[in-house]
Amino acid sequence: MKIGVSSYSYNHHMKATGADYFEVARLAKEHGFDAVEFLDIVKRPGDEDEIETAKALRRYCEEIGIEIAAYTIGADLLNGRGVPAEEEPARLKHCVDICKALGAPVMRHDVAWGLPEGMTWEEGIEVLIPRIREVTEYAATQGVRTCTENHGFIYQDSYRVKMIIDGVNNPNYGWLVDIGNFICADEDNLSAVKVAAPYAFHVHAKDFLRKPADAVAPGAGWFKTRGGNHVRGTVVGHGVVPVKECLDVIRESGYQGTVSLEFEGMEENFPAVKAGLDYLRRVTE
Repeated sequence: MKIGVSSYSYNHHMKATGADYFEVARLAKEHGFDAVEFLDIVKRPGDEDEIETAKALRRYCEEIGIEIAAYTIGADLLNGRGVPAEEEPARLKHCVDICKALGAPVMRHDVAWGLPEGMTWEEGIEVLIPRIREVTEYAATQGVRTCTENHGFIYQDSYRVKMIIDGVNNPNYGWLVDIGNFICADEDNLSAVKVAAPYAFHVHAKDFLRKPADAVAPGAGWFKTRGGNHVRGTVVGHGVVPVKECLDVIRESGYQGTVSLEFEGMEENFPAVKAGLDYLRRVTE
C-alpha cells in the first residue's frame, strides 16, 4: 500500500507558523510519505481563483515528486455550508473542478453535520441521495470519483453510510473509509471496516484514546462520542483502534489505493506524524 498523509495532520504546524499547502507538501515529502491529500483549498494571494492555486499546487507536487491522493471537502447537504442546502450540489460541482485542476483522482465530501428540526436520519438519507447523485454524475464527466467519509456523528455508523452509498447506486460514488472514526459512533472499528471495505475509494488511518462514559471527564482535547464515552485523537498506533487488523481487512478486500495518515491529537506535530508513518510502514509490509 502507498502511505499518504492528510494536510490536516499538519494543522498544529500550520496554525503555529502560517505554513501553506506548498509547505505541507514539502514536509510530507521530507517526512517520507508517498502521497498527500489536501482539504478545502482556498485562493492563494495573487492567484485568480482556487483553480489557479490548485494547478500551481499540482505543479509543485510534481516537481518535488509526491503524488496527490485525494481532495477532501467540507459540506452539509441537509443544512448548507455557506450556501443553502439545495445549492450545495452546485458548490460541490465547482469543488470537482478544483479537484480536477489539482489532479486528484478522488474527492471526498461530507453529507451532513446535523439534522434539520423534525427530520430523522432515515428521512435525511432520502434527501441526500439525489443531491449526492447529482454531484457524482457531474464528477464522472470530469474524470473524478466522489466519496463520503464516515464522520459527522449523524452518518458515521457503517450501516448508515452503506445505506447512502447503496441508495445513490452509482459506480462513481464510494466510501472514504476512516478506520478510526467509527469509535465516535460507539461502533466496533474492525466490525465496521468489514462492512465498509468493499466500498473503499480512499482510506484514512486514524487512532483514538478512549475512556468510558462514567469516567471523570479527562479535560482539554477530549470530546464525547454519540453514546457519551470520552475520546481524543492520538498518534496512529498509540490508541485503541486495531489499525493493523483494519488495514488487513481493507487490503484483503482488493483495495489498492493510498492509505492516508490523519493525525488530530494533542501530541507534538512532527514527532506524531513521523511515528504514525513508521507504524503504518511496519503494519502494511
